[in-house]
Amino acid sequence: MNLDYFIERFSNNCGVIESLLRDVSADQVRWKPSPDKWSMLEVINHLYDEEREDFRQRLELTLANPTQSWPPIDPRGWVVNRGYNVRELDKSLNNFLAERENSLTWLQQLSSPNWENSNDGPNGHLAAGDLLASWLAHDFLHIRQLTRLHWQYVGANAQPYQTTYAGPWKESDPIS
Repeated sequence: MNLDYFIERFSNNCGVIESLLRDVSADQVRWKPSPDKWSMLEVINHLYDEEREDFRQRLELTLANPTQSWPPIDPRGWVVNRGYNVRELDKSLNNFLAERENSLTWLQQLSSPNWENSNDGPNGHLAAGDLLASWLAHDFLHIRQLTRLHWQYVGANAQPYQTTYAGPWKESDPIS
């Protein structure tokens, strides 16, 4: 596993996430395409909590003491219980970016980590390497989600006009 690749991607993703959220209006950042979907503000606060209470913490525990139980988390419950959608965007984004910097500093200080160390977490047996790869993949899932929220917001606010000329959103459809 090439740790430098992951550190570089995590670092670059900060800029991508920041660019998707900077200068977004208060209305748009709280907008949801439907009541059961997340807003942009909920996404960034989720990323912040996952950064400090899930991925980095669990990876650190797995590398240092693979037999230690992981602390419980409740990402879906936190969205409501922690009031993600009533927070301020700038503070939420800055919290995430600062926490990501903490993660990058920690990752850069790792010396010969054993990626095979594993833990039997609530989702099954995971190696440290699985956690690192999943952490980065998690970034990309939410970058895709933020991009989709922008796309959906354009469509919702363009009425009575359509966005169909832009091309399809479906992942199975090729973009020409």
